Amino acid sequence: MILALLLAAVAQTTSGATFDHTVPPGANFDKAEFRLWIPSGSDRLQAVLVLVPGSNGDGRPMAAEPFWQDFAARHRLAIVACRFTDKPHDQSFIEDYVNVSHGSGQALLDTLTALAPASGHAELAAAPLLLWGMSAGGQFNYEFVAWKPERVIAFVVNKGGIYYTALASKAARDVPGLLFIGEKDLDSRITMISGLAALNRRGGALWALTEEPGVGHAVARSRDLGALLFAEVLPLRVGGTSLKAIDPKSGYIADLKAHTFQRASEAPAQTERTAWLPTLAVAKGWQAVVTNAPFEQ
Repeated sequence: MILALLLAAVAQTTSGATFDHTVPPGANFDKAEFRLWIPSGSDRLQAVLVLVPGSNGDGRPMAAEPFWQDFAARHRLAIVACRFTDKPHDQSFIEDYVNVSHGSGQALLDTLTALAPASGHAELAAAPLLLWGMSAGGQFNYEFVAWKPERVIAFVVNKGGIYYTALASKAARDVPGLLFIGEKDLDSRITMISGLAALNRRGGALWALTEEPGVGHAVARSRDLGALLFAEVLPLRVGGTSLKAIDPKSGYIADLKAHTFQRASEAPAQTERTAWLPTLAVAKGWQAVVTNAPFEQ
């Protein structure tokens, strides 16, 4: 039912205010340009939804997508849609800007600080983040969680192939995440993301490897399941002066091969070939994606 409401909302029109901001070139990026969108009638915003596109792409138009605008309005979120580009270098498939601790991550945080007074929402300067992206956008998200886990509510990795961090910190592993792979994507991307998921799940990461059957290097259903994750985790983590931790036993453990799930409190103490999911709704959504079944209405 929750996911059906998310999808039905696409047809609605949401009004809001838009603000642009540019950060000068930094150590690991050439361009860093951002578009902030705030729903009309917002009092205090509870978080920022960050949208990051694929390699060297301009994601700023994503701030105007009806799906995300409606989602933001219903959950009292600002949207920040990003454009990052690399400085010219020989191996263009290796994005330097996704190595966020070298400057690009700070560019995002500085933008929130700069736009907080301009938008009339001082809370943006320290607001927690929901990170969604595609390809290199998901790489950026992963590295941002590794760098500043205390700022991230939940995140999505989405079929990207270049990462700078292998084993993330305990704090980063405690941030709920979906790691998407496409069955027909490049073997290198599948292997890389599967390895990150396996390594960090062994350390108890609250993450779920999510394979999309028949999908190559495409968004496919990652947007819809990502939005469901965000909607479910927001009330579990936001409240007070810092993000609330989630008890791993309160979630669900899924079997990556059988595509089944059970309550974490009743599951064997094993992390091999498993995924962690925060709520029953997300577990059902995950199962629908990995079995190529319709979402439950």
